[in-house]
Amino acid sequence: LAIVIACGRDTIPYASSVRCLAPDNVFVIQIQHPRYRLDRFDLVVTPRHDYYALTAKGQQGVPWLFRRWITPREPPGPNVVLTSGALHQADSAALRVAATNWHDELAPLPKPLVVVNIGGPTRNCNYGVDLAKQLVSSLHNVSETCGSVRISFSRRTPQKVSDLILREFSTHPKFYIWGGEEPNPHLGHLAWADAFIITADSISMLSEACSTGKPVYVVGTEHCRWKFSDFHNTLQKRGAVRPFTGSEDMSDSWSYPPLNDAIDVAARVREVLAQRGWTVG
Repeated sequence: LAIVIACGRDTIPYASSVRCLAPDNVFVIQIQHPRYRLDRFDLVVTPRHDYYALTAKGQQGVPWLFRRWITPREPPGPNVVLTSGALHQADSAALRVAATNWHDELAPLPKPLVVVNIGGPTRNCNYGVDLAKQLVSSLHNVSETCGSVRISFSRRTPQKVSDLILREFSTHPKFYIWGGEEPNPHLGHLAWADAFIITADSISMLSEACSTGKPVYVVGTEHCRWKFSDFHNTLQKRGAVRPFTGSEDMSDSWSYPPLNDAIDVAARVREVLAQRGWTVG
């Protein structure tokens, strides 16, 4: 038995062709919704919000002329595994290693350690400098209840946003702003942070943070639409995130069942394989 794991639009024809050529000898798992016939794969693993376009509510956000190009509108079948967020590699083993690697730099920092991850505007979560100004004001408001704050930007962060953040906090004694140099502290931040503040556009960063079970505050949810809005609704219903208002006491802690999407998916894969009489070591 060969297990084929494919992800992304470019892999779809290859993955489906492999299964057609050797259906009894391969098990094909497609990560992310293929926007294609789902019966061409043994399992489709997709975030719940990627299935949003197939719901009655999601269809309302699609121009009528384009609706026929969307995957057939059947409900998720037995070969579809819906996850709450994006799959990622920041599992407990990776965070244990990161905790060791970043111990000397992050462990001595005053608590609570608050990590701020700033992404950038997207089609379904569009914002500008005004949101950055709101974030700056809110960070100033909560800074007294923070022991230390570490800020990171993404490749999508607009220059105007990063410049504003740098101008406001580069000389603040509690704040550290990562400048993009190696090594990247992201996994160390996930391991050592006491709380996270993350812009609403970044599904990956939010999924990773919510896998820790630590407090996650979101900035800019009101700017999200369509499937991004559905993603945030899912996290809120799970109690995994709260809006960042600037009135929080960052020393207050709260928890929730961590997102364990990768573990849940692995269990489902083993279950389906077992039903077919196959096992994996």
